[in-house]
Amino acid sequence: MPLLFSPSVRSTIGVEWELQLIDQDSNDLRQVADTVIERATVNGELHPLVQREMLRNTVEVTSRARTSVAECLDDLREAVGFLRPITDSLRVDLASAGTHPFARPAYQRVTDSARYAELVERTQYWGRQMLLYGVHVHVGVENRDKVLPLQSALVSHIGELQALSAASPFWAGVDTGYASNRAMVFQQLPTAGIPRQFEHWEDLESYTDDMTRTGVITGFDEVRWDVRPSPRLGTVENRVFDAATNIHEVAAFAALTHCLVEYYSRALDAGQPVPSLPDWYVTENKWRSARYGMDAELIRDREGHEEFIRDFLPPLLETLAPVARDLGCEEELAGTEEILRLGASYERQRYVAEHAKAHPLDAVAELIRAEMRADRPLDPAEFLEIRPSRVKGASHGTPQQVRATSE
Repeated sequence: MPLLFSPSVRSTIGVEWELQLIDQDSNDLRQVADTVIERATVNGELHPLVQREMLRNTVEVTSRARTSVAECLDDLREAVGFLRPITDSLRVDLASAGTHPFARPAYQRVTDSARYAELVERTQYWGRQMLLYGVHVHVGVENRDKVLPLQSALVSHIGELQALSAASPFWAGVDTGYASNRAMVFQQLPTAGIPRQFEHWEDLESYTDDMTRTGVITGFDEVRWDVRPSPRLGTVENRVFDAATNIHEVAAFAALTHCLVEYYSRALDAGQPVPSLPDWYVTENKWRSARYGMDAELIRDREGHEEFIRDFLPPLLETLAPVARDLGCEEELAGTEEILRLGASYERQRYVAEHAKAHPLDAVAELIRAEMRADRPLDPAEFLEIRPSRVKGASHGTPQQVRATSE
């Protein structure tokens, strides 16, 4: 059967941001999404920018389809501002990162939904490990013939996109040694993680038919690649990002995606080739960026030339600057440079865990809560200077201590 693509207005943009519900006293996750959703529902209608998610410790805020990153941010602020009185009344903070530093996946409750129950039943252990949070960015595409080349072009940048957003070094109280452990866990689901790359739309249709006929999926929306077409919305969707801890970095991730898609769309209009990488290079780049984050050396082209992210990212941003001016997202794209200066979230989290005088993983949870409230990344050393001594909640110990007790 044909996989219909509904074209969108070119380079329109939409953003989705998955948020944790963190207890203000214990710093642990709270299973109160049902209550939050109920109170966010007025006259039988859920707030249009708020969505239920798989786990009861999570809500998602979304933007409308917009023409600029700034408009998307206004929508996200509207949604967060609407939810905060609700969560504050429950002594819960909205916060986020790719993972929570010490919450245990086995203790989390799944939303009462046949779709989610079926996912967990099918995937078993790995389905119950999906204690993960991301930022998704949709960019509108006006012509179906552009979709797959644009997907492949974005896929060639997966490494640096993942490294910039890496915000999940800790998993159930353990420092995993990865910058993005979320990337490693999420790809355990069937049809998740590294995208399939196709040259022709008919090949994607054939893939979808095969997967549906064999019962792997019931529809294309169950394909959860890091970068994928979204035929129903008429977009290319970038799902590689770990959830940002603050809206300033959401803006940077959205602007970078927006600019890359428009830059390569212009190249296609001019009849110019756009980059792509063989699947084996994409796989290696994803692993390197998940492991080493901003210190990763990535494979840059089909010839196998390698370069460190910190070396090639500034020239890339310079290349995208004219597009950013045209799209009106120069300020938001500049947030990427701040990540280079201040450190990605995984680096800030690790610094706090290593230098906190007490309860290091509590300190990490408090950092991501503080960055959410501040709407920007915080200097981790300055954060530790003003962080009050913790008097409530249990100590979760150092990552090494937690690992020892859990064994």
